[in-house]
Amino acid sequence: MKDARLRVHSLVTVLILLLIASFTVRAQEQGNGFLSDLHNFRVSNYVALDAYYRFSATGDTETLNEIVAAINEANESMNSVADSTAGVLSGEQVESLNVEFDKFKDLMRSNINDVRNTGYPDLRLVSDMANQALLMNQVASEMYAVAQESSETDINSRIEAARSAAVTMAQMMAKYSARTHSSAGQTFQGSSNDIPLDEQARLFDTLLSQVTEGDSQGQLKTTLNDLTSKWAFIRSSYINYNDNNVAFVIDRYSKGILRSLETTIGLLQETAA
Repeated sequence: MKDARLRVHSLVTVLILLLIASFTVRAQEQGNGFLSDLHNFRVSNYVALDAYYRFSATGDTETLNEIVAAINEANESMNSVADSTAGVLSGEQVESLNVEFDKFKDLMRSNINDVRNTGYPDLRLVSDMANQALLMNQVASEMYAVAQESSETDINSRIEAARSAAVTMAQMMAKYSARTHSSAGQTFQGSSNDIPLDEQARLFDTLLSQVTEGDSQGQLKTTLNDLTSKWAFIRSSYINYNDNNVAFVIDRYSKGILRSLETTIGLLQETAA
């Protein structure tokens, strides 16, 4: 009888431990999804900003569609962050980011309408939008750092380096696009929170080296080789950003780097699972 009670007690203990482990894994999966959504939100907004600077110079529909697609992606990510049940951030924290995002979208809408109605941008409004993007990214970055410290998230150093590299590249794309199109060329100048392009390029060097460290086989190795090759091709253009370069080539390769980083993150997540 005593042995039977011990077996029942042991079975109950095992079941409880399994339930705790299951809840922990599920919570970490939700927390990691939260980090992923917050990361995608940051990247998408800078991709939209990059597309706007090109649109301000051309006014073409294809580039306008790029803006809309990027804002829609940011919207989806923001909605996922707001609807998250991971409990990583408070409702007030998430709402504060949503407020800044609404301001950015309003400024983007006004700036698009200016170009469509007059054929050229209002530099004051463009500057306001660029500053709002910087502020919004600062808020999102602070929240991301808080989320990383949460017990609900499981941190992988290579994944985090790849995400940081993607945000850095998206910022560099937008900034380079602003400099390329003279009408918007001063929109990033004078901000105390701004980092020069050459410094960001060197930061990208560091982040990329962290991503490529460690074991890389199969598709991951192929993707990383493609990523480093693309970066080697355009690196000097970001370092020597005052030189005359072919802007559409820089933009195309930068987008390719973003896609490679997205693939890398997915592959690293599969490996870490």
